[in-house]
Amino acid sequence: MSIITEIVKQHIQGCHECYVNRSEVDVFKRSDERQAIERKHKNLEKRKAEIVKNIVDGSIIKEHSYDNKSIIDYGVTVQHVIKQHQHFYMEEQVQLRRAILEEEKIVDDYQLNREGVRHNENTPKMKQIFNERVRGALTYQYDRLAVVKYAERWWNDYNPEYKHFENDCTNYISQCISAGGATMSGFPDRSNGWWYQNNQWSYSWSVAHALRWYLSGAKDGLHAKEVYDPKRLLKGDIICYDFNGDDQWQHTTVVVAKDADGMPLVNAHTTNSRMRYWSYEDSTAWTPNIKYKFFHILDRE
Repeated sequence: MSIITEIVKQHIQGCHECYVNRSEVDVFKRSDERQAIERKHKNLEKRKAEIVKNIVDGSIIKEHSYDNKSIIDYGVTVQHVIKQHQHFYMEEQVQLRRAILEEEKIVDDYQLNREGVRHNENTPKMKQIFNERVRGALTYQYDRLAVVKYAERWWNDYNPEYKHFENDCTNYISQCISAGGATMSGFPDRSNGWWYQNNQWSYSWSVAHALRWYLSGAKDGLHAKEVYDPKRLLKGDIICYDFNGDDQWQHTTVVVAKDADGMPLVNAHTTNSRMRYWSYEDSTAWTPNIKYKFFHILDRE
């Protein structure tokens, strides 16, 4: 093992010790990550929960050195065994990170696959775009167990039957919903409906902002209603996130379980996450202005 690799390994171990030892949070190089860890601890306290075991595994993806500087891209898998009351569950997250070293000392370290990045597809304005005419919509029974099975199978992998996006959160969620049997509609108009066909897709399939507005007003195919209490969500339901509170919706998750208080635990892509607490206070994208939309997926009879 090279000296550089050993330095990064020790840094990884130090960073993730802070999840069980709060005093170690300063080991993170960036303030937004330190603040996210602090919020996670406070959220755990509020929920009367604690991380009783922290498992970390990492691997070097690539290394580039020049002059006295080294740039290391690496992946980290973090598993938290969380106890809440008498209930135990495992939360998992995979991060793609970059460490920058000068003279064998880490001077910066940050996450590359961050939540809250705006989608780069050139999408039109969405509020009016999904005013579909009511037609003889195909019926479906939403299979929530199938949604959860799909979400668990692919939370840290990419189904080769679909395109993989750099910001993959909504593409993954759409796949989960589709696995539950929800009917697609709107092909081939990308600005209409919700669909994936012949390696083409609607904006609502892959863009968080577009899916949020589609779920609010769809008349054909996939059908949902907004609820105002996350406790009312069931497995297979959807949460949309506007981290900045500016009505630009940037992230989407799917409910796969509930914690001991009946609050949602979610899976997601971009920062690949499993059984994560729904509010995302542990995300660097979180701000005090965050807005959520809670959508209960309906059967269409």
